[in-house]
Amino acid sequence: MTKKTVIKKNSNIILSDTKDTKLSIQFNLDGFSFCITNTKETIYFAEYIFEETLVTPENLLSKIEEIFKTDTVLQKDFSSVLVIHQSNLFTLVPNAYFNKDKLSEYLNYNIKTLATDYIAFDDIDTISAKNIYVPYININNYLFQNFGEFKYEHHLTVLIEKLININDSEKKKVFVNVGKNNFDIIVLQNKQLILANSFSFETKEDFIYYILFTFEQLKLNVEEIELYFTGAIEKESEIYTITYQYIRNVFFLESKNNIFNHLNTSKHSNYILLGT
Repeated sequence: MTKKTVIKKNSNIILSDTKDTKLSIQFNLDGFSFCITNTKETIYFAEYIFEETLVTPENLLSKIEEIFKTDTVLQKDFSSVLVIHQSNLFTLVPNAYFNKDKLSEYLNYNIKTLATDYIAFDDIDTISAKNIYVPYININNYLFQNFGEFKYEHHLTVLIEKLININDSEKKKVFVNVGKNNFDIIVLQNKQLILANSFSFETKEDFIYYILFTFEQLKLNVEEIELYFTGAIEKESEIYTITYQYIRNVFFLESKNNIFNHLNTSKHSNYILLGT
């Protein structure tokens, strides 16, 4: 039986022309979203949430093919395309220790890779490091058929760069970007990356365990350190409630993107695509 797709959010804007616009796409096994920007601002956003997490990249490709066939906005022409792969299959390596001939070795310290896996890496100049990861190469091939050449990156690359650009505090800060069944945790001090990791969770207890474990490992004071949420989390949610039970200074990192004037959603959501 084919799993249904739910369109959760769609900006209330009618696009007549996409000339000189950039398409940015983000996807994982839980969903697919995209936004369109011109030289000044984001002019369109849409998000598809899958009712169930897909099991394989092949299932994800089938779902994306369905979306492209039915969503006429994606059938327009764009001046450039950015594709963001969201997954836990990554590792960060400082430039001083990086050797492009050892990509699989770096990844195998943290995850199990297959001999057939294609491995890519992003330059993150702001932290003088490489983000090594396994992209969904079958989806890259499909998108190449639709758009020709495009740029692609890992979601953590985009998130780290956005957070570093806005962070100017000499104090350590914790940023937690929440997905349906996973979250990224990034710790910054001014423009320096202290930690970046991703975790899967099923319960609120899983969620707070990984956060508190990070605080403990980095010797962060739960009464003093500021924690900022982005992504799929609201103040009424149980994962927010349990976080606030243990950590005193909890906030939402809101985007200043004007597209939220046309969206019925919180300004801290979809930060990787819409954060400013």
